[in-house]
Amino acid sequence: MRFKKLADLERPRPREIILREMPQEIPAVRYALDKAFKINELVLALHHQSYEWYGFTLGPRSRPELVADVGLPGNLDNVQDYTSISPELIAAFQESLPKALVINGWIHSHGSMDFRGFSALDEANQMTVLDYVTARLRFPVAKREVLIKDLALFTEGQYSERDLERGAVCLITDAPVNQARILETVYGGFCYSIVVGDGGWHRQKILCITRSILSGQTAVTRKTAEIDIIEEDRTLQAAELEALREEVRDKIKPIAYKLAKLESV
Repeated sequence: MRFKKLADLERPRPREIILREMPQEIPAVRYALDKAFKINELVLALHHQSYEWYGFTLGPRSRPELVADVGLPGNLDNVQDYTSISPELIAAFQESLPKALVINGWIHSHGSMDFRGFSALDEANQMTVLDYVTARLRFPVAKREVLIKDLALFTEGQYSERDLERGAVCLITDAPVNQARILETVYGGFCYSIVVGDGGWHRQKILCITRSILSGQTAVTRKTAEIDIIEEDRTLQAAELEALREEVRDKIKPIAYKLAKLESV
């Protein structure tokens, strides 16, 4: 058998209809970023040394792509170059929030470290947060054609058990059909990952996951993104600063022993 061109050997690409775009940048109010850097300052002031800490970015349930605030849970471990997170801690913190707020990502500090990026441990923490966030905030992002090489079409009441031996997939309808196209829903979700450091620097990523409802195809993408800062009148007032100071004192507790698993690129 001869083919006129190599394209004849290629499997046809499934048709895909985009229903909703994933975020391309991170919209965040100035208040949320200011709060994150203030936590950095308070850690240094209260503990006389810069330590890693982590929290969650929070958004309104009605607009989950917006970073409107930063929440600080009780951290498990705080040393200079290590921080970890667990699904149980994420779930417990979400339950403590007002119903109008949802976790849409996580934020952590590298303190005084020179490493201005995401470590292998950070990547693991990011996936933990992504799995939790997208389990609660998934939405249909596309309709994707399911390519079936050998589709057998039958009409209800007009086929035998022997007929069902035909085809890789059988589609039974209530009326005769000559041709059929099957589109599966692709669900998706996202979360943000932000790292900040002493001196005011920050880096951020958007993590996205898609999963096809019929074929089960799953894909995870990580994209470096810019923060779109939204200026608002809200600022950290004296009472909020004092409350935040107490939160840092209570929830970020440096440990004296050395952990074996440290940050690595």
